[in-house]
Amino acid sequence: MGVPDHILRLRERVGHDLLLLPSVSAVVRNDAGELLLGRRADDGRWSVVSGIVEPGEQPATAVVREVREETGLEVEPVRLSSVVSHPHTYPNGDRCEFFNLGFHCRLVAGTARVNDDESVAVEWFHPDRLPPLDRHARLTVAHALGAEPTAWFLPAGTAWSESDD
Repeated sequence: MGVPDHILRLRERVGHDLLLLPSVSAVVRNDAGELLLGRRADDGRWSVVSGIVEPGEQPATAVVREVREETGLEVEPVRLSSVVSHPHTYPNGDRCEFFNLGFHCRLVAGTARVNDDESVAVEWFHPDRLPPLDRHARLTVAHALGAEPTAWFLPAGTAWSESDD
């Protein structure tokens, strides 16, 4: 789907300035225990499936929609596993601070495939053989697969910088 219309309208007004955006990420495993990752079209990096929550949309609905749009898979959110705000600068210079909710999701149906223009590849990876991931993706995966009964978050007063990636 690309950049949502409401973000394009904001960018017309603010240019590359920082935007705070609600987002979701999905950690999905298949029956073999492999993790679903997509290779991003904008920077070529592997990551968990993620996207922006649309106005009026609930985060659990957004994570289901994002996985379907990007991979063709149907998933069900099982647990909110992480909450973190992290910066991202796109290759075109657009700056964002994503307020991200990470979900552990159950695979319901479908065959993984590139389903839109946001990814150039979609693959399943064994958890011990993941490609290089940025810090946010690593934390999202670790806490979705962890045994914590509640969502993980950075302690109060903790800052995150892009140099941590």
